[in-house]
Amino acid sequence: MNTVDKQYQGFLRKLIMYGQEKEDRTGTGTLSYFGETFRHDMSKGFPLLTTKKMAVRQIFTELRWFLKGRTDIKYLQDNNCHIWDGDYEKSGNDDGSLGRVYGAQWRGWIAEYGGYTKSIDQISELITNIKETPNSRRLMVSAWNVAELDQMVLPPCHYGFQCYVNDGKLSLMWNQRSVDTFLGLPFNIASYGMLLLLLCEETGLNPGELIGSLGDVHLYKNHLEQAHEQIKRDSYKLPTVRLKSVDILNGEFDYSIIDYESHPTIKAPLSN
Repeated sequence: MNTVDKQYQGFLRKLIMYGQEKEDRTGTGTLSYFGETFRHDMSKGFPLLTTKKMAVRQIFTELRWFLKGRTDIKYLQDNNCHIWDGDYEKSGNDDGSLGRVYGAQWRGWIAEYGGYTKSIDQISELITNIKETPNSRRLMVSAWNVAELDQMVLPPCHYGFQCYVNDGKLSLMWNQRSVDTFLGLPFNIASYGMLLLLLCEETGLNPGELIGSLGDVHLYKNHLEQAHEQIKRDSYKLPTVRLKSVDILNGEFDYSIIDYESHPTIKAPLSN
């Protein structure tokens, strides 16, 4: 069994066995516990779950959307990515905007100094700092802009990430306050895994570890049957990724997933 699926199935088991019943903003209800860590050595393969088939195209379309600094629903829908549709519909917006969500913060954090306004491109600065000061402990990107939370259709669930360089390898740890374990977490793992590979391509470093620091880990009650099904499945060997024509600062990259074998999709409702 590969360690990515093994860890993930362990989270599901822990939620089913020990999770505390907790109400949530969607009204669905969850089983929840607080504090978990995901850790994967990227040399062991790309962290794409094999115990259910993953919607790879949607995952990486959303990542492109972040990296482009875009915050409009149109880009996602034009590329057949509908994971933000429910949040947009509930927002009441009619201009296609999701507000100052991830892309706005990653690529255009607005800072004001006594009447002077500056836009900060955190991704560009991160790449520069990795190249010029690889030993820095400030290789960070944040999406949790307190001043603009009320301008977002949904405050960021994965609210920041930090990079670490050692022995020619680049590692990445993301921080997540709210973890929809069945639907969201597999997307987050694969998305940050790809982001790490893109940063390595840009900086000339080799991929090290991918780490997730997870806060409120929860399983929606209407995902229980699906979780039981996934826990029973044996995993396959992890695939690998081949990157082509990477242009991270324009949010463009081509890729091939090599040797991806998985169990069938398990459908589950999205709680918004």
